Parts: sequence; C-alpha cells; structure tokens
Amino acid sequence: MAEGRETEQEKRTNDRILLIINCVMLAIGSSGGPLILRLYFIHGGNRVWLSSFLQTAGFPFMLIPLTILYICRKRTPGATTKTSMVSIRPPLILAFTFVGVLTGLDNYLYAYGLARLPLSTSALIIASQLAFTAVFAFLLVMQKFKAYSVNAVVLLTLAAGVLALHTSADRPDGESKKQYVMGFVMTLVAAALYGFVLPLVELAYKKTEQSMTYSLVLEIQFVIGMFSSLFNIVGMIINNDFKVISREAKHFGLGEANYYVVLVGTAILWQAFFLGAIGVIYCASSLLSGIIIAVMLPVTEVLAVIFYQEKFQVEKGISLILSIWGFAYYFYGEYKQAKKMKRNHALETGEQP
Repeated sequence: MAEGRETEQEKRTNDRILLIINCVMLAIGSSGGPLILRLYFIHGGNRVWLSSFLQTAGFPFMLIPLTILYICRKRTPGATTKTSMVSIRPPLILAFTFVGVLTGLDNYLYAYGLARLPLSTSALIIASQLAFTAVFAFLLVMQKFKAYSVNAVVLLTLAAGVLALHTSADRPDGESKKQYVMGFVMTLVAAALYGFVLPLVELAYKKTEQSMTYSLVLEIQFVIGMFSSLFNIVGMIINNDFKVISREAKHFGLGEANYYVVLVGTAILWQAFFLGAIGVIYCASSLLSGIIIAVMLPVTEVLAVIFYQEKFQVEKGISLILSIWGFAYYFYGEYKQAKKMKRNHALETGEQP
C-alpha cells in the first residue's frame, strides 16, 4: 500500500514537472516568436507566406525527443518486440491533419497582420484569443469554470480592452488606412481561429481511444507541424517565395548571414510555442494554455517597446498590471483547489493530510 502511494506521489510530481516545462516553453515561444518574426519585417522582409511557414517549419526537431523516447521504450524491461517508433493511429492522424491545416491558415492570418501592425498593437488584438478560447472550451469540451478562472478571464480580457484605447496612433508611417485595417481584421480572425484550435485539440485528446502519453503528444505536434508547413509551402510556391529568398537575404537590413539566423531562430522559437501549447493542454487544459498566452502578451509589448522603440502609453502599463493580476488569481485558485482536493482525498482514505 505504501509503495502504491509512493508511486502515485512520484507520478504527480513528474506531471507537475512536465507541466512546468511546457509552461516555460509556451511562455518563451509566446514572447520570442512574435519578437523575432517582427524583426524580420522591420528589417526588410516582406514574404508573408514564408513567415507563416516558419512558424511550424521546426517540426522536424520533434524527431530528436521522439527517437530518445523510442530508445527508452525499447530498453524498458517488459517492453514487447512490437514496440515501434510511431504509436499514433490513423484516425488520430486524420484529425490532426485537419488541425494542422487550420494552424497553417491561422499562421498566415497572423503573419499578414504582423507585417502591417506594430507588435504591441498585434499583441493587444491577439489577447482577445482568451475570450474565444473560453467560449469554444465551454462549447467543445464542456469546460467547467471555477470562480477564480472566470475572474482571471475577465481580468485578462479587461487588459486587452484597456489596450484597445488609442490604437490608431500606432499606424506605421507610410502605411495606408486600408492596409492597417486589413492587418487589424486578419489578426482578429487569427485570434478567433486559434481560440477554436486549442479546445479542438483538447477535444481530440478526449475522444481518442488511445492512451494519451507525452510521446503521443510529440507525435501529434509532428503531424500538426508537418501538415501546417505543407499548407504554407503550397502558398509559397504560388507566391514565388522560394525564388526571392536569396535576393531578399542580400538586401536584409541586418545583413545576409543574419537573415538566415532570423529565419532559423523564428522556426525554433515558434516550435517551442506550439509544443508548449499542446503540452499544457495535455497536462492541464486548453483554458490554461490560453491564459498563459494571454498573460505573456503584455510582456511581449514591453519587450517591443524596449527593442523596437514602440510607444508605451499609460494604457499598456495598466494592461500589464491587469494581466499579471489575472494570471496570479488563476494560479492562486489552482493552488487552493489542489489543497482542497488533497485534504478531501486524505479524509476519504484516512491518511494524514
């Protein structure tokens, strides 16, 4: 009995560590991805399909941890000779092929908006994604809302609303009002679409007949990344992006070598974002994934002000405070809920709480 309790405690600890790792990856990708992608546009890059492709082009990196996990499974005592590199089944592949195409479309919409809007403005629009995630999580996976999660959503949504003040002053020089509005609309649609994708991934997790493991999560991200990239490659071919990459590199503001560094860095940081997002969904929920993305947006804006000298109005400072408040509120609620569940479990089993 004691050994069983110890194993269960060890599993909970490992789950928490895995959740923390995925939260860190998601946080780094949430800020680093948009920053480096905006850097591409600021210094002369203008290929929207290319920048869209880069957001999932890092999917082959998944082969490294997948290979390591495969070797570990082979060496595990009791493992069968039928252990294979791939465990994902065809129905799940089909479901996440669809998710991959939606992700590719979402990446294009986001890149289109970021090419025409300051990063701080783009971030405030993307913050509305949390509201879309909450609505779709309720409709698709019947997400149960606790008081603290509702308050966190309200605070983070208010943060986005505060940022919406005085956005017209952010229009870049030389950009027409029509281009600015198109960028605004495309970014808003991107927020809504990804707000739908996150609960859709959670729904697929719940509906699958396979036992969900982190190895399977990595395979799922590989499938999503591959089909999202294929979707964008088609767009690149139609738009002749491949033919102009070398020419664009020669005229890049930071130099030709740094052009390719920016492209590779973009792929790596966005891969951390997407892997962290589906990892948090696996460990917790799509709502938590949406909350982490939302709380990192004001941080991204502060970094944009520091590195790109974008304007930082009072509204952005208020938004940052509201976002941190909402984030802290959510995790304090989770902490209290975990303690309550532990205490109830101890009472039921007669253990010392």
